[in-house]
Amino acid sequence: MVAVPPPTRLAVRVRPGASRTKVGGLYGEGPGAPVVVAVTARAVDGAATDAVLEAVAASLGLRPWQVTLVRGATSRDKLLEILDPPADIDLRIAHLANRA
Repeated sequence: MVAVPPPTRLAVRVRPGASRTKVGGLYGEGPGAPVVVAVTARAVDGAATDAVLEAVAASLGLRPWQVTLVRGATSRDKLLEILDPPADIDLRIAHLANRA
């Protein structure tokens, strides 16, 4: 039996309707501060949420199916789960958090 790593959770703060899609930087300070995800999609019928999932997956070098929504379907504050995360996922997330 192959050991599957436990999922990793990532808090994000969404900025829908941005001029371009961008993932990086923190919203606030301290541990647990969400990563900012700006998407061009508007917050209508889940379009922004879908765009967030795609943008985060691409930014972390993951397949789209690996990033799922846990909480916050209608909120700017969302909790995402990364399924079958690579060994260096914490480093990849830290890199996103340090982008400005």
